Amino acid sequence: MSLLLAPLLLGAAQASVAASPPVTNSSALGYAYDNLWLCLPGRSDSCSTPLATTALTRQGYGSNGQARPAASPKVDCFYIYPTVSQDRGLNSDVSVNEERSAAASQFARFAGVCRPFAPIYRQMTASAIGAAALGQDIRPAFNVAYGDVRSAFRSFLGRTRGRPFVLVGHSQGSWHLQKLIADEIEGKPAARQMALAIIPGYNVLVPAGKLVGGTFKSTPLCTAAGQRGCVVSYVSYRTNNPPPPGALFGYAPAAGMTVACTNPAALGRRGWADLDSYWYTRLTTAVPGGPIRWSTEGTPPTPFLRTEGLVSGRCVNDGQRGYLELRTNVTPGAKWTDRIGGEVGLGGFFIPGWGMHLADMSAPQGDLIRLVEAVAR
Repeated sequence: MSLLLAPLLLGAAQASVAASPPVTNSSALGYAYDNLWLCLPGRSDSCSTPLATTALTRQGYGSNGQARPAASPKVDCFYIYPTVSQDRGLNSDVSVNEERSAAASQFARFAGVCRPFAPIYRQMTASAIGAAALGQDIRPAFNVAYGDVRSAFRSFLGRTRGRPFVLVGHSQGSWHLQKLIADEIEGKPAARQMALAIIPGYNVLVPAGKLVGGTFKSTPLCTAAGQRGCVVSYVSYRTNNPPPPGALFGYAPAAGMTVACTNPAALGRRGWADLDSYWYTRLTTAVPGGPIRWSTEGTPPTPFLRTEGLVSGRCVNDGQRGYLELRTNVTPGAKWTDRIGGEVGLGGFFIPGWGMHLADMSAPQGDLIRLVEAVAR
């Protein structure tokens, strides 16, 4: 999966797009047709395929299970996947390839607590990296991608028929959902339907010590499970490796502002909390220290593993820095791994300013799902 391309794209693209507000794209796709949706409720697709998963504890491999959609969930989820497309050009086509892997690893489990909706959109591709780096104005490419997301969201609202909804995104997906909240939700009827927004992997800015302001005018950060109409946002960094000044993720560009951090396992709190994690064990992306040996008992018996307490996280806000600090809990004699991945590799190096971007969704995924359960109640 090419999720590692997202930060490089976003860093170059952000500078190009931020120069002025994007112009509304008038040629957005129409989402009345089911074939433009990667996931829809009640259909056999990327979000309904059972995910074979094994529990991994300090004692080694445990029970096996399969994640399946819920029969009648009370809320709907709208998911925008991160940068995964390696299509030619600055925008992807609508043929589904890498997008399936993103949906399976990041979103499919949410179908156990909400009806899943995931549009196929013409996202900015890896090819936009070079274009932005060479100074090309990529605002038109951003307009195409965001125009599709907005069009899909409007179609989604028609399909929900007033039901409460949750927004879910990561990286480029979170970037589009930030703009969607500002343009289509804040101060509009949809705000009453939005139960929760889960948008990690892209900086949400707030004034230091505040819960709202900056990126959003009226949508606050979440401080308690079950709170409605709020945002869960964070960017991940390994412990003892905070974002350096000017980092792409985790460092606000102006004094007086900080990057929002809401710990999915401990909303409103600052201390360490054990995370409920889901890991895809077949990734081929580089990991510091080499490939992970997940257990002394050998190769994982299923593509996905669930760990509870292998990783802990805590929110840190220090001036312009704001991030979710992750640490691995090593226990002498334990049969599970003492390492996890998440750093972004490029040219044989791991980029310090991008933190553990690839672990944003995996490390607290079980906790994120429980937050959706809480607002559904």
